[in-house]
Amino acid sequence: MKKDLRVILSGGGTGGHIYPAIAIANEIKARNPKTEILFVGASNRMEMEKVPQAGYEIEGLWISGIQRKLSLDNLMFPFKLMSSLAKSRRIIKQFKPDVVIGTGGFASGPLLKVAGSLRIPSLIQEQNSFPGITNKLLAKKADKICAAYEEVKRFFPADKTVITGNPVRQDLLKIDQNKEKALSHFGLNKDKKVVLVLGGSLGARRINQLVEENLELFKEEDIQVIWQTGKLYYEEYKKYHSALIQTHLYLNEMNLAYSAADVIISRAGAGTVSELSIVGKPVLFVPSPNVAEDHQAKNASSVVKKEAALMLKENELDEKFKNIFLELMASDEQQRKMGRNIKKLALPHATAKIVDEVEKLIIK
Repeated sequence: MKKDLRVILSGGGTGGHIYPAIAIANEIKARNPKTEILFVGASNRMEMEKVPQAGYEIEGLWISGIQRKLSLDNLMFPFKLMSSLAKSRRIIKQFKPDVVIGTGGFASGPLLKVAGSLRIPSLIQEQNSFPGITNKLLAKKADKICAAYEEVKRFFPADKTVITGNPVRQDLLKIDQNKEKALSHFGLNKDKKVVLVLGGSLGARRINQLVEENLELFKEEDIQVIWQTGKLYYEEYKKYHSALIQTHLYLNEMNLAYSAADVIISRAGAGTVSELSIVGKPVLFVPSPNVAEDHQAKNASSVVKKEAALMLKENELDEKFKNIFLELMASDEQQRKMGRNIKKLALPHATAKIVDEVEKLIIK
């Protein structure tokens, strides 16, 4: 980037929106350290903690999503929207950004809406295979849409849409070289299979229940388990910790967890699916049913169609999990095939490609 820039990034509500925004900010800073960057998020969400931890300033908007059922939050939504639009206008006029980037979530809607009305170049990054309502609405005025899946092209203007992939942590590119280090880090036996169980940083109740229900199965099969219970559930499940079944509140060394794993059981958030494509290990997706527009099931389905993963919905676990899991663990050939196929879907240089598109908007 040729000049000192001012950039606003907006995205939040979940890690799936926050971490891509931080990755984009880091890439912009790496190219031009003098760039001034401001984040805008929802004032009561996790971005207000995670963004400052990453070293960036953030402004909060009084905004939330619309709930599926009648609630006080829904009744307050029009007032929150008006407040957020007004504050977004003040932020933009004071900060004077050269470009505004949205990665999804509650706050990106008002901010990019105002940016469009003020004719400030804007880019949205769509992580999912089926776009959310916010990005569908914003796409009409956005100058560029960076998407992770070919499937989304039918929802967005073709001349504005480019397939870049989702930003992922770069340490995943070398996990094949870290197997021995990973096994040592977790104290695992190299002669036994390893299953990594992920439910997100907060945790997934049904996945945790699934592991608990199958503890005896894992012991009978002599399978080692790295089990990320998540922040909300660690106290409930830490009693099961042993050399064979390891419970972790959170996995700070996620690259080593991926390196150690032979098979992964995971939710299917967009960022997670992108990471797992780079990791190239066989995956059994258990998508969350509690996300807008069933995004996770759609994300997982797009991978399953390529014979690159397996998927079980939560209501299928009791009936089907044991047989499907044991068949997968028993077949090295199926594991290798799934690993090869999911690796073909990887787009490891997504962050750089997105920032390339940002630069093009500024140069225009």
